[in-house]
Amino acid sequence: MRVLLIIMLAGLIGTCSSPPPILEQVLETGQLRVVTRDSPTSYTVSPNGPSGPEYDLVQAFADELGVALVIESVTSVSEIMPKLISGDAHMAAAGLSITANRREFLNFGHPYKSVNVHLIYKLGTGKPRSVEDILDRSIEVVAGSSHVDLLASLQSAYPELSWTENADVEFADLLTKVAMDEVDLTVADSPDFNIQRHFYPELRIAMDLEIGDPIAWAFPKRAADSLLARADQFLISAERSGMLARVQDRYYGHTRKFDYVGTRSFIRHYESRLPRYRQMFEQAGRESRVDWRLLAAIGYQESHWRSHAVSPTGVRGIMMLTQDTADYLRIDDRLDPKSSIFGGARYFVRQTERVADTVDEPDRTWMALAAYNVGFNHVKDARMIVEWEGGDPDSWIDLRKALPLLAQRKWYSRVPYGYARGWEPVLYVSNIRRYYNILKWLTANEEPPEVEGPVDEDEPLILTESDRPEETA
Repeated sequence: MRVLLIIMLAGLIGTCSSPPPILEQVLETGQLRVVTRDSPTSYTVSPNGPSGPEYDLVQAFADELGVALVIESVTSVSEIMPKLISGDAHMAAAGLSITANRREFLNFGHPYKSVNVHLIYKLGTGKPRSVEDILDRSIEVVAGSSHVDLLASLQSAYPELSWTENADVEFADLLTKVAMDEVDLTVADSPDFNIQRHFYPELRIAMDLEIGDPIAWAFPKRAADSLLARADQFLISAERSGMLARVQDRYYGHTRKFDYVGTRSFIRHYESRLPRYRQMFEQAGRESRVDWRLLAAIGYQESHWRSHAVSPTGVRGIMMLTQDTADYLRIDDRLDPKSSIFGGARYFVRQTERVADTVDEPDRTWMALAAYNVGFNHVKDARMIVEWEGGDPDSWIDLRKALPLLAQRKWYSRVPYGYARGWEPVLYVSNIRRYYNILKWLTANEEPPEVEGPVDEDEPLILTESDRPEETA
């Protein structure tokens, strides 16, 4: 493949005159052509449109240039370099790490994040503790990825090291294969692993093969670096303004906290408890225009999908409504699952409507969830603190730093609504984001499961503070 790329590059250089700088081409045509990967860590398309960390950044860059963004999505890392060398794309925004082999053909811009590179195994199969421990185990990696180069560098010291390269899979597919015992080991960057471990909680890190591997946008070497220079200016500015941090939080914030036991319990309850209430969540979602899986995630955080759950402070039902909230929603029986689910959906919509119009999604949803938990007035107080501290009150990443301050006299004595256990809505939102992400994955390619037998409500119906540390509406 390296020989083919060299021939392609030589042909392009030898058969045409020097093209104008890429930035000039972009501005003249009014289009920025970008190649990226079809991956949750780069770019995906849903019924709500395109999204992904790379998409958000490159769309903002195109907006700054005043041009239209044209995305070409590929499924394999090995397809990216030919797209750049042939001129089909002006740049690549695909979570590419900077390697010596890639530098031969591409220029890389300012690294805008770094990842750790993990060797992944499945719990119960024996944890490898050194390279010597993996010499007799099957290893599969994505063809054309930086992981191939990393293993090749190890092979110089361990000639017996061998692996299989697969061009027809993505990183998530290989993590699935390890979880399904189809291969012993794989190599994964930390963002991919942090997402997939919530789906397959048996996956574990055996060792770190590299720490702080830089990730950057890539550009062809065949023309001047004017576009690269503008991209660097944009990314440095985005880092200083906090935009990079907000994008990372939007897609990875929910992956930071991982609870092996909790994740296993959630998946078990998805199979044993949710079928009884799934149609109610779906109908409530349709009527409220809220993704039913988000409503279900709220219900799980509140009660673990137990319709007769009661907290020590008197909130009760699947959606854990207070008596005041039930009265406001005109709900007679909080323990009736349908009333609770539909009431909780209406109450969540109400909190969303109260969030300032200047707040964009998904921050709007996270703030509404925080208000569902701690009360909207305390969220308003936290927004005041953010403003006092010079932050952005429309940013969830800034708000979640301010909410815990509501438990400190220095701050709660200065705001209208006083003391609140402000750390609880931060944990609350984080948990719901994680449950929501797992539900989206579990339901992506399946029909609603049939209800077989009684719903599993064998755990105590009285929730302790350790069961449910948050208070609700």
